[in-house]
Amino acid sequence: MYENMTFENIMDRCLSRVSDSVDKREGSVIYDAIAPAAAELAIMYIELGTIMDRAFPDTAADVDLTKKAQERGVFRQPATFAVRKGYFENAQGGGFEVPIGTRFSGGDINYTVTERIAAGQFKLTAETAGTVGNVYFGTLFPIDFVDGLAYATLADVLIPGEDEETDDDLRQRYYETLDSQAFGGNIADYKKKVELLQGVGAVKVIPVWNGGGTVKIILLDSEWGVPSSELVESVQADVDPVGHQGEGLGIAPIGHVVTVSGVTGVTIDVSFTLTFASGVTWESVQTEVQAAIQNYFEDLAKVWADSESLIVRVSQIETKILNVEGVIDITGTTINGGTANISLDADSIPVLGVVTNGAS
Repeated sequence: MYENMTFENIMDRCLSRVSDSVDKREGSVIYDAIAPAAAELAIMYIELGTIMDRAFPDTAADVDLTKKAQERGVFRQPATFAVRKGYFENAQGGGFEVPIGTRFSGGDINYTVTERIAAGQFKLTAETAGTVGNVYFGTLFPIDFVDGLAYATLADVLIPGEDEETDDDLRQRYYETLDSQAFGGNIADYKKKVELLQGVGAVKVIPVWNGGGTVKIILLDSEWGVPSSELVESVQADVDPVGHQGEGLGIAPIGHVVTVSGVTGVTIDVSFTLTFASGVTWESVQTEVQAAIQNYFEDLAKVWADSESLIVRVSQIETKILNVEGVIDITGTTINGGTANISLDADSIPVLGVVTNGAS
């Protein structure tokens, strides 16, 4: 907006107001008198341009965007702590009862035992917020001494940890408040509030699914996968607690009976025959090929909430695989034993099963 307000342009404007009978060359008295003020004005215009950028949601960032979004009642979501499942055994291989509050280390993250699930099985909460708490799987090492503990391992991600909301995501939620009005338990209201709960990535809201006043919420976890039963139970408790449904004790308004369920994962086995570049083998690219298919499935999951249903397409799988370095051709592609695309139900997402190369 103020790109033309440079030191040179300001000086030219100021000097143009001085009589030509006065020496206005650089180094002259009048030039040297005006120059400091012109320099300060140029700096002011630079700062003014920055302030304008900070004032509007399309250009604001960080704290400025946070404050702008708060004007619409939209608050940046903080990083959350992952909840994991741990298995504990004594020297005889039996389940070991670990004291609540015991701390363990796994990878670069520390975890604290927070709740008993069953004999030898406990919930652990990461001490570091963010997705980093979802990453490590394997042996846990006790920070606190635990007499009689022989083996500890960190397994399932029960409720995924999430990083602090990015500027792009916050800005998108801000704009959504302008596009659709969330009010009193309408679909937009449910989506807005449930997607903000820890571990939730996306939701579908099905109104009047089992008669008047009933609502069904189907959800993905924040890793774009099938949510754990613990996550579903946690969301159910926040939205409409079991035993008190319809009483307005959660997010749901009085009179709404809400049922929360997780999306269904449909296993997709993929088979094909690949032709490789010189020196490349199936063993050397297998991981990359599987990752390419997995990325495609995750892309499908990311649009699930806004789609009536998902279609797993053979052509898309082949395209993703052909983008893997070292793969030059693909033939005979099948998914779940057939050559046709697979249409999933409205509450389903694809989950990668067995990947087989016929020429391996």
